Amino acid sequence: MIFKNPHTNLIEQAQYKYSLQDVAEPNLYRDIYPYDEIPKVAFNHRHVPLEVPSDIWITDTTFRDGQQSRAPYTVKQIVDLYKMLHRLGGENGIIRQSEFFVYTKKDREALVKCMELGYEFPEITTWIRARKEDFNLALELGIKETGILVSCSDYHIFKKLGLSRKEALDHYLSVVKNAFSAGIRPRCHLEDITRADFYGFVVPFVNELNELSREAGIPVKIRMCDTMGYGVSYPGVALPRSVPGIVYGLHHYANVPSDMLEWHGHNDFYKGVSNAVSAWLYGASGVNCSLLGIGERTGNVPLEAMVMEYASIRGSLDGMDTTVITEIAEYFKREMGYTIPPMTPFVGDNFNVTRAGIHADGLMKDAEIYNIFDTEKILNRTAEVAISNTSGLAGIAYWINKHYDLAGDSAVTKHDDVVVKVKAAIDGEYMDGRTTLMGDEELYGIVASVAPEFGGKKK
Repeated sequence: MIFKNPHTNLIEQAQYKYSLQDVAEPNLYRDIYPYDEIPKVAFNHRHVPLEVPSDIWITDTTFRDGQQSRAPYTVKQIVDLYKMLHRLGGENGIIRQSEFFVYTKKDREALVKCMELGYEFPEITTWIRARKEDFNLALELGIKETGILVSCSDYHIFKKLGLSRKEALDHYLSVVKNAFSAGIRPRCHLEDITRADFYGFVVPFVNELNELSREAGIPVKIRMCDTMGYGVSYPGVALPRSVPGIVYGLHHYANVPSDMLEWHGHNDFYKGVSNAVSAWLYGASGVNCSLLGIGERTGNVPLEAMVMEYASIRGSLDGMDTTVITEIAEYFKREMGYTIPPMTPFVGDNFNVTRAGIHADGLMKDAEIYNIFDTEKILNRTAEVAISNTSGLAGIAYWINKHYDLAGDSAVTKHDDVVVKVKAAIDGEYMDGRTTLMGDEELYGIVASVAPEFGGKKK
């Protein structure tokens, strides 16, 4: 069979349609996942082409997956964060959707209050159990799309659900039919896809979904869930761990268009961000994230990281307001008492802070030398120095200039008397056995004691 592919505009040949392999015993890929050893990365040297969609976007699961791993958000917190997501995503809606629970009165109240804001983006979607009453609840709330869990690895089908592949497929299809009957667009969460028999279950199942979709006239979205963070983006990696292979396979062998493909990854092996970017590069329009990466176990893909990746790939923010990232981080710390690890990129306290005196010397000459980009413009965060016994004269001078708002001819240098005196006082602290960094209030006190004329200039 030959056909013209609307994505490549080429005549292509399709010789095989994958059918369900209803095996008697589960395929647990024990050669790759031995459990008592570190999982193996196997290569088959098969490469698939880059195929970046014309439109790519971010979706959010802060109020669903993110909320499963921490104390539940209050209604006010959800509404406040949703407003910030709207501002961060910008007028073009790069943050396309946000996913909510609907099971508690609080969750439904928050959802309704967010819907009342009337924002086009992020579109509010839900995640529900595969039950008819849940579909009706989503429909009553005015929801157009909902997530449905359809676990696809034999670990889940055989071990958790106690079903055969055929029984699981039939059950999942009946659930999707219920969604169509309720007039809701289903988003099928293919849980544990990186341990699933891709051509023996995943592709045949998605082909069946597409057939139902054509009959109902309602699209089906496929969320590729790397539930355990096993995905690998290296070229030539074999399935089931290959992120490029998964995206390419669903796109070409299950005919899922890019705008119906979404990646949902976890960070168990530090690959969350790289895998999500690979999903974009190989043909998925959507990547699912949570604010600050908060989620099950090691967390989801951090939404703020994918904002930066989007700009890197596209060469533009396309209307996103990245300064809101800093507001969100401050909100988590101030309103929720959430501790962000200080070394966390973009949002941690030490993100653009240097301790070494030689680095501070570079910052004084040109911030670009040791700052990854203009953090004041992009994140509303100026480069900082932390003061200790290793900061040197340059670090102290930089701190004084920043915290006393000194610039141009009024700025101090590392040779000025006030800087030398402050360094002597700090060195005395560490000679007496101090091991911790100097706090800002302490430094203000030292400056005031050695140079009283600076006392009234504190920012």
